[in-house]
Amino acid sequence: MDLALLDATLAELGQPSFRARQVWRWTATGAPGYGAMTDLPAALRRELAERVPFSTLELVNEALSRDGTVKALFRTADGRPVEAVLMRYRSGRRSVCVSSQSGCPLTCTFCATGTMKFGRNLSAWEILDQVLHFRRIEPVDHLVFMGMGEPGFNMENVLAAARRLPDAGITHRRTTVSTVGWLPGIEQLAASDMPLRLAFSLHAPDDALRSQIMPVNDRYPLEAVLAACRAYYERRRRRVFVEYVMLAGVNDAYAQAVQLARLLDPRVFKVNLIPYNPTGAYEGSSRGAIDAFRAALEEHGVRATVRLTRGRDIAAACGQLAARQLDGRSPTADAHAASSRATS
Repeated sequence: MDLALLDATLAELGQPSFRARQVWRWTATGAPGYGAMTDLPAALRRELAERVPFSTLELVNEALSRDGTVKALFRTADGRPVEAVLMRYRSGRRSVCVSSQSGCPLTCTFCATGTMKFGRNLSAWEILDQVLHFRRIEPVDHLVFMGMGEPGFNMENVLAAARRLPDAGITHRRTTVSTVGWLPGIEQLAASDMPLRLAFSLHAPDDALRSQIMPVNDRYPLEAVLAACRAYYERRRRRVFVEYVMLAGVNDAYAQAVQLARLLDPRVFKVNLIPYNPTGAYEGSSRGAIDAFRAALEEHGVRATVRLTRGRDIAAACGQLAARQLDGRSPTADAHAASSRATS
């Protein structure tokens, strides 16, 4: 919901200021539409339904994974594709992965989003409406900005959306912003008054390999980004998550694990090892290689976990978002095609 448009419309209608708070309270707690807002006059509900769209996004397609993950494809008012994911865990945790851009201007070689044509930054309302779509399905309590796009390019709107997340049930301490290492964005996040978590997509322990995998490293090399992460830690006293996708024969050797451990202060960083989800560019490391890499990190004092993959069968897992449903193909077909390319 565009709350700026809501405020302007209510003012034009001569409504008291508390009406906006009423509408937002209903919206943030899962109301399906204006009709459910029973403490608003019926005539006002009808007027708002005509003048203020209940969502800035149109739902185009929704897919359900065998593991309970839900992927939603939306279209903005100007026709831009956006994807978001709801991940369900046995513990009861409900985590939402949202996009901050339509497409991505970066070209990380392991990520399907980078193959899309970049559209634009999303507004704070378009980011929030991804969350609210899933909130209408069930309560949610965690969120990560790790969908389409680089949040650091759009930090103003990312922070504006994050400020309202507690109203929807997601506290700031359960909200994570993931970046490829866009320095201005990390600095903005550190300067914010919200205790949001930071995740850094690193994926290689040296600049030469990282630039090959992630060209953004040519602009912001490892030393500079790790220094910014340490500065974030000094301000927040919250560990930084290091995201590391496991690529067979590329970045998964024992020597590379040792090299990575030497880069990271264990007081500041925790590593999340991510099994590669097929996008056609690489083959993923074996489970044995991942376990050995993790053991090497922990031998050298760096705490590491292996991320649980969710939604791979509907192309909803990390690195797979590419809005392919817009061309009429099913998400499962896309996942199978990508898997075939990766193993051929």
